[in-house]
Formats: sequence, C-alpha cells, structure tokens
Amino acid sequence: MLYIGIDNGVSGAIAALCSDGSVFRVDKAPATDAELLQLFRALTESLEQPGTGWEVFAVLEHAQSFPKMGSSSAFNYGRGYGAMQMALHAAEIPFDIVVPRKWQAALSCLSAGDKNVTKRRAEQLFPKLKITHAIADALLMAEYCRRIKRGTDGKKEVGQEVEAGETLQGGRRGGKVESQRREAEGKG
Repeated sequence: MLYIGIDNGVSGAIAALCSDGSVFRVDKAPATDAELLQLFRALTESLEQPGTGWEVFAVLEHAQSFPKMGSSSAFNYGRGYGAMQMALHAAEIPFDIVVPRKWQAALSCLSAGDKNVTKRRAEQLFPKLKITHAIADALLMAEYCRRIKRGTDGKKEVGQEVEAGETLQGGRRGGKVESQRREAEGKG
C-alpha cells in the first residue's frame, strides 16, 4: 500500500510512504494543475508495475480560510484545494479529508499554528531526511494515513467519523482501486 499525505497551498507538499513507513517520494506542491495531475498519475502508474499488487490511499488536509488571510489569498487557496480534489479524482486515488487537529493529535504534535512543532515531530519520525517546513506536514499526514489504514493507533479507519466534524469523508473510490476493494470485501 502507498499512503499519501497532502498539505495544501503554495508552500505545501505531497508525501508518499510505503507500508513499512519508508519514504517513497516527497514533492513540493506542483505549480500548475497539469503538473499536479501528472504527479498523481505518476504515483498510480508506478504502482501498476507487474507484481507490485499495491494500492494507494491519500489524506488531504481540510482547507479553511484564516482570519488574517486576504480575500484574494483565500480565493486562491480554495481554488487550489478544489484542484487538488479534482486531480485525486482524475487519477482515481481514493482519499479522505482530515482536519489538522485530528492528524496532529494522532501524532502527538498539536501545533496551535506553530510550524516548528510539526517540523520537530517529522524530524523525530524521519531522522534520515532533511525536514523543511514545506514538507513536514505532508510527511506527517502520510504517516497518519499509514497508521489509520493499518489500524496501528487503535482508532477507526480513515473516513469513519471518530468525533463529529473531526474526520470528513473525502473522495469517492475510483476505478481499479474500488473494484479491488470490493472484491476483497466479497462484494463482487
């Protein structure tokens, strides 16, 4: 399984982890929608190699405007958030949307807006990587996704509400991934 964490925004990033927690790939957020779709398609195509049998799942951070964000910035941020969802759908990558406090609490790094908190936690979990503010949150969200999907934190699966409003249901499962999931569940 490949677990993807997506930190929205111009200074965000996309990180992918393997089932064993090793880093598969980390990229700064692409500059254009076309590059974003190309990145997601490259991830799914790498999993379609004969013999891998891998699936992919993503966690996208819930976007919201902030009090000091100007209207133009809020508009661009929201547009990018929508483009991220559309690119995930187009690449047929199933995903859920999670609020920051949810993934941060699960990884013991509630930041209250202080990016240094999440950067330090990412440095602890990924000591061999040079961690920057740009990639820290994406790596942590990918780790959150990995832990939730593997059930290693004792909580429910991603996509099931743990407490109202904390985990938001995201994208539909698409194409090949959906059929594999349905077959595994015996739903044909």
